[in-house]
Amino acid sequence: MTSHASRFQSTVPFYTRYRLSYPHRLIERVIDLTRARSGDPVLDLGTGPGLLAIPFAAAGMRVTAADPEPVMLEAAGEAARAAGVALTLWHGGSDDLQPGMGPYHLVTMGRSFHWMDRAATLRRLEDIIAPGGAIVLFHDEHPKTAENRWLDALNTVSKRYGRDDEPVISERKSPDYRSHESLLLASRFNVLEAISVVIRKSITADEIIGRALSMSTCSPEKLGERAGAFESELRGALAGSEAFTEIASLVALIARRP
Repeated sequence: MTSHASRFQSTVPFYTRYRLSYPHRLIERVIDLTRARSGDPVLDLGTGPGLLAIPFAAAGMRVTAADPEPVMLEAAGEAARAAGVALTLWHGGSDDLQPGMGPYHLVTMGRSFHWMDRAATLRRLEDIIAPGGAIVLFHDEHPKTAENRWLDALNTVSKRYGRDDEPVISERKSPDYRSHESLLLASRFNVLEAISVVIRKSITADEIIGRALSMSTCSPEKLGERAGAFESELRGALAGSEAFTEIASLVALIARRP
């Protein structure tokens, strides 16, 4: 069976180039609402190539970028050097959190919380987030709109290649599934606030294919010898236009203790 680690390893070049970044004004708003100050310690858990770690470091935070995939950490380190900021790189994930760590003012997670044992992670975070600190979960949402019809094509083709059979996808369809908000409300971090920034941008067929390959559920490692067929089928589904429009909300869910 292909491991999630190897799948993420194969997504690195696509993730870095094709995933949506988090707008500067969203980061600024989070910093303002959480009363973070220059020099405050931040743990970016599941950092990937540093899409959150780098802007928080650029804002003056002391950021520890954590990821269980070494190649992702290497990518984060390279991106940080290119951006002229310093990160502390830590090879580890949510299962490796220990009470003696930190304390951190913020623990950020960008599109990574759903891969974790979420309830156990929240319990571990109780010991390493300072009083007055917060958890901040970042993700993106795409409204159902004519401009985003390319996403329907991407989802349709991805399903034919087994995307919906992945546990991280299929469990969301269970009647027993609990949202991030539900688990947070049952935790010590039960004061929630969500903020978002809405963007509109052009996206090409090549970028849509790159976005698909950046996801572990459609990674080159998972697809294996079917990768070429996947790309060809997706390109055919997108035929008729060279340029598309993407409308998305980049969302930050802030969770604090009472």
